[in-house]
Amino acid sequence: MEKIIQLGAEAEIILKNKFIIKRRIPKKYRLKELDEKIRKLRTRSEAKILEKAFAIIPVPKILKADENKKEIFMEFIDGKKLSENLDLFDLKKQKEICAQIGKSVAKLHDADIIHGDLTTSNMIYVNNSEKIGRLSAKLKDISSINPFLGRVGGDKNGFQIFFIDFGLGFISHKIEDKAVDLHLLKEALEAKHFQYWEILFQNVLHGYKISKDFHKTITRLEKVESRGRYKEKY
Repeated sequence: MEKIIQLGAEAEIILKNKFIIKRRIPKKYRLKELDEKIRKLRTRSEAKILEKAFAIIPVPKILKADENKKEIFMEFIDGKKLSENLDLFDLKKQKEICAQIGKSVAKLHDADIIHGDLTTSNMIYVNNSEKIGRLSAKLKDISSINPFLGRVGGDKNGFQIFFIDFGLGFISHKIEDKAVDLHLLKEALEAKHFQYWEILFQNVLHGYKISKDFHKTITRLEKVESRGRYKEKY
C-alpha cells in the first residue's frame, strides 16, 4: 500500500512497505517532450549524487532508480525530522548536532557535492539504538543493525544526522557554490531555529573546519553575505 507522506513542487514522496519512492511529478506548463527529458535527467543526476554521498556521510541507500518512470527507490530512515526536533534538545546537544552537520557538509564539499537545499527540513536525526527500515526480505536479516555504526556520521556522539533530498544537488568544485550552500544553511537556522541560530551556525563552522578549503570557503561566504546586505540596502 502506497502512502504519500510529502508532496512538493518537483516530486512526491511515497512510503511503501518501509521503503521510500521519490517520484518526479509531470509539469503541464512544459512541452511534454521537454518535461520528460528534464525529469529523466534530474532523476539520473540525483541518483548518482546519492550513490556518491552514501560512501561519505549518512544518506538513504538507493535500492533502485528508474529513469523512465522518474522514480528513485531508497531505504526508509526511521528517525526524527531535525527541523521539528532540534529545538527540543538542550543547547549542548544542539551544538553537538550542528558540529556534526558541519563535518558532513565539509565531507560533501571536499567531494565536490553541493546539496543545494541545506535546511534542517532535509536532515533526519537518528539514535544509534533506532532501526533503519529496509526494502526487502533479502535485507531483513540485517535490518536491525544500524549500517552506519563504526563509520562516518557521528556515531561516537550516539547519533547520526542523515541528509535527504538531493533533488537540487549538483557536482561543482567552485568555492562560490560551496559558500552559497553554507549561506543557505545559515539562513535556514536563522529562520527556523532563531533562538540560538548564531551559536548553532558557529558550531556548524567549527565542524566544517575539517574541509580542505575551509579558509577559502569562509572568505567567499563573507563576500556572498555582503552581496546580500548590499541588495537589502538598495
